[in-house]
Amino acid sequence: MRKRKNAKPLSAADVEYFKELLLQKRREIFQNVFDIEGETLKKSRLDASGDLSSMPIHMADLGTDNYEQEFALGLMDSERKILHEIDDALNRVEEGTYGICEGTGEPIPRARLEAQPWARYCVEYARMIEEGRVEGA
Repeated sequence: MRKRKNAKPLSAADVEYFKELLLQKRREIFQNVFDIEGETLKKSRLDASGDLSSMPIHMADLGTDNYEQEFALGLMDSERKILHEIDDALNRVEEGTYGICEGTGEPIPRARLEAQPWARYCVEYARMIEEGRVEGA
């Protein structure tokens, strides 16, 4: 692995900035999950559609409802995975290892952290993991 020229360790102010960014993103995701649960999982079909008739439900409607519920569950699962990554990043802030690539030990460039504040790896190392050249944690 070659050394990166532009990656500098983060200052204490930078770490505090990213900590606040992580906490803000965490709140947003919790709200998203809460909203998705409220819209999709906690409402009955009658509540969701406003249909108060006693007519049987058409099979196509059931298929659509099932698809929407599966889609919402997938979104919630993705959001929960990001929450886990954010919590890990906040732990790294507390341990003093935030902003350091877990694969190379080199600083992660600020631009990468701006794009994905919970990043554990620099772009080069993340690419190596995706290509199967190294194992990720």
